[in-house]
Amino acid sequence: MHTFEVKEDFLLDGHPFKIMSGAIHYFRIRPQEWYHSLYNLKALGFNTVETYIPWNLHEQEEGKFDFTAQLDIQEFVRLAQKLGLFVILRPSPYICAEWEFGGMPAWLLNDRDMRIRSSDPLFIEKVANYYEVLFKEIGPLQIDQGGPVIMMQLENEYGSYGEDKDYLLALHDLMIKNQVKVPLFTSDGAWEEAQRAGALLEKDILSTGNFGSKAKQNFKQLKNFHQQHGKNWPLMCMEFWDGWFNRWNEEIVKRDPEELAEAVGEVLEIGSINLYMFHGGTNFGFMNGCSARGDKDLPQITSYDYDALLDEQGNPTEKFFSVQRKVHDLFPDIEQSEPLRKSVLEPKVADLKEKVSLFSIVESVSQHTPSKYPENMEKLNQHYGYLLYSTKIPSHPDEEFIRVIDASDRVHVFLNQTKIATQYREEIGEKIFCKPSKEQNQLDILVENMGRVNYGHKLLADTQRKGIRSGVMSDLHFICEWDQYSIDFSKLDHIDYKQAWIEGTPAFYRYELVVEKTGDTFIDLQKFGKGVVIVNGFNLGRFWNCGPTQSLYVPASILNTGINEIIVFETEGEWSSELAFEKQPKYKKM
Repeated sequence: MHTFEVKEDFLLDGHPFKIMSGAIHYFRIRPQEWYHSLYNLKALGFNTVETYIPWNLHEQEEGKFDFTAQLDIQEFVRLAQKLGLFVILRPSPYICAEWEFGGMPAWLLNDRDMRIRSSDPLFIEKVANYYEVLFKEIGPLQIDQGGPVIMMQLENEYGSYGEDKDYLLALHDLMIKNQVKVPLFTSDGAWEEAQRAGALLEKDILSTGNFGSKAKQNFKQLKNFHQQHGKNWPLMCMEFWDGWFNRWNEEIVKRDPEELAEAVGEVLEIGSINLYMFHGGTNFGFMNGCSARGDKDLPQITSYDYDALLDEQGNPTEKFFSVQRKVHDLFPDIEQSEPLRKSVLEPKVADLKEKVSLFSIVESVSQHTPSKYPENMEKLNQHYGYLLYSTKIPSHPDEEFIRVIDASDRVHVFLNQTKIATQYREEIGEKIFCKPSKEQNQLDILVENMGRVNYGHKLLADTQRKGIRSGVMSDLHFICEWDQYSIDFSKLDHIDYKQAWIEGTPAFYRYELVVEKTGDTFIDLQKFGKGVVIVNGFNLGRFWNCGPTQSLYVPASILNTGINEIIVFETEGEWSSELAFEKQPKYKKM
């Protein structure tokens, strides 16, 4: 059993210890891939792995907790320990991480009186309920109990958000109440204003810095902050950004491997490091976050490759070898080894078996809720994905206009199953002109939640409630009597493909892929518009032909030997009779 302390240095069993850590998010890679990524971190010569813990996955419905399969944090940490790695956990309610709503569960938004990420008793009560269950899972993993966990984070970059010290104190007290014994830390920008707002000095909690370059300058700022407050703490960059995340319709961000290695070396010569990310992984399902730039929302892509030391698949990149060489130059006695590499399937093509329009089978793949006025997603107990609103409007002799009032994030408007408009958040509310010529006309509005903001001022805004928030107007009047269909992608077995496929409408396309043995692969979606892909019941995530990515990564663990079912839900009416599986990801030239 080991001991770990924060004094003038990090002390492991009483001896100085340089933390050389890399971030691997267990929830962004499949459990079958955990060993591969953790082994490669050890092969780099590093001694620690760091991970966030996403509240919104572990408590997807209030009071119902899940720590199984891909969410088995205990198994991930124990596996790291078997490989000789120590562990840093970041279990704060908010994680950012380019993750949906910064890791906070969307059901919090149903309480309009609650101020999230604050000392509001309503919010702290929800955190307390979560922590009571969470720390029963991760408490036994602490180093004083024979586990590998050496530190835990109090809050995440709070210094770039607020100054509510009562909130930080409340989190501290909850962690202590739940038997957290390892040292706590905060992580913020290295500059004085962020450190001052985010630190909890009165509880003697270590403050660390987050940056991606200029280590000497940033560590100097961090050390000055420590000294101003009478602290003689070790210096650590808790997030050294070795790459960056990517948004739809923007170029992929890249960083030179040799430049990165020199920058990492500069950090290691002064203090400790956590590479963010070592292996980025994938935003499976609907878990991508969203950036906020002024009033504009910029959703992030499904791939969380991050241009990290391991690519999305988990294989070493040039960055891995550049940093590995730098580590050897600085610490020649550290044990390093060859990294593991995963194989990929040979290219294959799956043929289309069946197709059907969403409008033809919507009741069998959704939860139906009628109401006088449209309700938002959260009120309908739907937190992610797509919601279809349907109503009838009477005939009109002349052209008239429809207005969708206050909705997020993307709406498709159909009149009698013909698309008449697509609007994004910045356009929603503008007039949509149409001619309802039938005696009774079907008005359908498909709303997509493209991902909640994960960082900044919009974490408080009503814009994070998705779907239609206010209503829909025909000319000057709000339309009443709506049917709402919360699309449930766990109900796809109920699809009757004998029903009609209607050209130009959102539809389901079913393919079959036969493989003799499993392996990683990439689905080429260049011929498709926008939507999601489900493989053997597992939601891989979103695709969109605006780029920069035009494929989805399929881990081998999702495939079966023999027949595999692939269902593409596509919303733009762009599809193909064949679905190609390739050895490499596809990118759009931006």
